Amino acid sequence: MRTFGVEEELLLVDAATLEPLPAGEWAVSLRDRTTGTGHRLTTELQREQIEVDCPPRTTLAGQLAAIRAGRALAAEVAAGVGAQVAALPTAPGPVTPHLASAPRAQWVRDHFGLTAREQLTCGFHVHVAVGSREEGVAVLDRIRVWLPVLLGLSANSPFWQGTDTGFASYRYQAWGRWPTAGPIDVLGSADAYDRHRRDLLASGVPLDDGMLYFDARLCEHHPTVEVRVADVCLDAGHAAVIAALTRALVETAARAWRAGDAAPARRASVLRAWMWQASHTGVGGDLVSPATGTLVPAADVVAEFLGVVGPVLSEYGEEPGVSAVVEDILRHGSGARAQREAFRRHGDVADVVAMAIEATHRAPGTPPGTPEGF
Repeated sequence: MRTFGVEEELLLVDAATLEPLPAGEWAVSLRDRTTGTGHRLTTELQREQIEVDCPPRTTLAGQLAAIRAGRALAAEVAAGVGAQVAALPTAPGPVTPHLASAPRAQWVRDHFGLTAREQLTCGFHVHVAVGSREEGVAVLDRIRVWLPVLLGLSANSPFWQGTDTGFASYRYQAWGRWPTAGPIDVLGSADAYDRHRRDLLASGVPLDDGMLYFDARLCEHHPTVEVRVADVCLDAGHAAVIAALTRALVETAARAWRAGDAAPARRASVLRAWMWQASHTGVGGDLVSPATGTLVPAADVVAEFLGVVGPVLSEYGEEPGVSAVVEDILRHGSGARAQREAFRRHGDVADVVAMAIEATHRAPGTPPGTPEGF
């Protein structure tokens, strides 16, 4: 079984006002960045963020435990600066972000202007182990058409600067302003991937390989494929299932490559439209079916996806748990729906943040307002 690990970017908010608090650097400095559990706390582009890097795991249950432990650790350091953390991909209310003090962040600000200054977004990145760069690129070529499903299931960012954007994942729209963000074409080999990477870096537009913001990429520091499309999820159980689906997709793609199956030949420009649709409606409307290239009900595309990765999920013993959570998302909606419902109660984005804080640390599957427990 391939190991898989996640990175969660969390929003830091003032414990009293529930407004974004630019204290991420201060909070992280209060303790060592590594822990006995293998978690690592880091800063991000904006001071209103904390990133939690979770250790690799081999099981869905282990992944869920790692995510919950990481969120608890982030809450602990946040409390030291009078803050709380929330699994919110965008701040629901008006905010003027504060860039981190690191020289790299200042370079990004000077080079990218308003795009950098406004970029307060929190994603959910899944790393899945691969045996080689060649296998990694083969995986990237074959998972592209299914990444909109992962975005749709995770969609959790309908608000931006106090406004309902009409999108289920506005984070993906805001993130798409970076020049290297989004889908890439089928490359076919590690050499072709490396040439693509070198050409982008030679242009001088991205600062370094860390700014190659593809929807999925090879990690330059670990032997993994990094899938970067998902919103950070309110529910830790949803997050763990997105990670498990990602691992199953990677394993399925690797097996297809070894069997000699060709990668789906969809251009990046076409996939960009598919991703836009997933960002717009999440699983509350239509998604593009990879089988037909046309819009069909999201539940049907999700069923197609589960049909593709189902054999691996069954082999890993994860199919029942994953299917139950996916069914729950389809029935009750992702985080975007929960945020809108919280806002409708009083028309106050503070209610959205309060709901998100509770949901971030609630036991998976527990209805809001009930005691913690499975």
